[in-house]
Amino acid sequence: MLIVQKFGGSSVATLERIRNVAQRVLATQRTGQDVVVVVSAMAGETNRLIGLSNQLASEGDVTLTSKGPYVASERAGDRAHERELDQLVSTGENVSAALLAMAIQNAGGRSISLVGHQIGLQTDATYTNARILGFSHGRIRQELSAGNVVVCAGFQGLNAAGNITTLGRGGSDTSAVALAAALKADVCEILTDVDGVYTTDPRIEPRARKIHRITYEEMLELASLGAKVLQIRSVEFAMKFGVPVHVRSSLNESEGTWIVSEQKSLESAVVTGVALDRNEAKVTLTNVPDVPGTIASIFGVLAGADIIVDMIIQNASRGGSTDVTFTVPENDLKKAVAGLRSLDLPGAGPMEILSDPDICKISIVGVGMRTHAGVASKAFEILGRENINIQMVSTSEIKVSVIVHERYGELALRALHAGFGLHEGPASSAA
Repeated sequence: MLIVQKFGGSSVATLERIRNVAQRVLATQRTGQDVVVVVSAMAGETNRLIGLSNQLASEGDVTLTSKGPYVASERAGDRAHERELDQLVSTGENVSAALLAMAIQNAGGRSISLVGHQIGLQTDATYTNARILGFSHGRIRQELSAGNVVVCAGFQGLNAAGNITTLGRGGSDTSAVALAAALKADVCEILTDVDGVYTTDPRIEPRARKIHRITYEEMLELASLGAKVLQIRSVEFAMKFGVPVHVRSSLNESEGTWIVSEQKSLESAVVTGVALDRNEAKVTLTNVPDVPGTIASIFGVLAGADIIVDMIIQNASRGGSTDVTFTVPENDLKKAVAGLRSLDLPGAGPMEILSDPDICKISIVGVGMRTHAGVASKAFEILGRENINIQMVSTSEIKVSVIVHERYGELALRALHAGFGLHEGPASSAA
């Protein structure tokens, strides 16, 4: 058997924790399994390196802005800066990998550390948020055959020009799942400081329960809604290649949460989890000309500014004009409004742009919604009993999302969690 184990930054934050990880890895190997380990940088290290870059840039009078996973230069096409940023931040994972390999050796095991180009992880040319194109994993197979625990630096790869690229925040999860897929591993374990995926955020609802099994689709929805347990791209990889993923604690041996394909022969819970996303803002355009091409112009401006739009509502036409309401990430609100103000729509009257950052999105997720009617109606009834006004609604086959005022976000989450019986019984979506 072959197992891929991924340890996050908190699991390798100190030398003592690295020693503990070494013991756990060796215990796994002693059960007769080949082990490939993927590590993140030590907790706080990536932020420290980005801070150095920011400090240097500010001394050079360069304005920095959030771009993708990091802080990168606003200068148009500044690929040279982004290349060096990837060179810099990738060193954090290199340090973790080498230290863990040393710790395994000190504990009596055989181990070798490999960085991105040695692993054979090939990416496109996008710096700071590269996409994986493939693996040339012959070196890993060779080291496993020699009896080594192979410790891989996560988060990084190599583009066709031979330059180091990184996969974006949380990219070590993606590295691990992609590597498990390429090696046809029996399981990919994501070991972290939490002991699994919960029905909701336990910090908001203490009665939240650990989910024993969840489908790829449900986990993908929860990850997209802000669940921090797994990076969304890693879930996409797992679903595409059918990699069983086991999210569990690095601090104990307890069973965690298995992320697997849906088993249609068994009944699924109607609702598996409830998520709260506070990073939402609402924009409303009034008196928009109701003519062909107008909506394309509006959302073309947003797309050109790399702004992701979530929910969209267009009201019925009245007198040749309409209203359009949509949501964007809150940190993109100012940029969205500025772009919309530059619009010159043919035949437009006094179009007004209204914005509201004081909202949040509450979502219920579950594959059981496919076969159960009335889920949305029940959710609306639960919120109505709490006198929570719903501003917008969006649905998919396995998700219902509503926009409410931010002051009601936690109340709505707790009410829906209780109303769909998530306090009770074992939480298992795909048994």
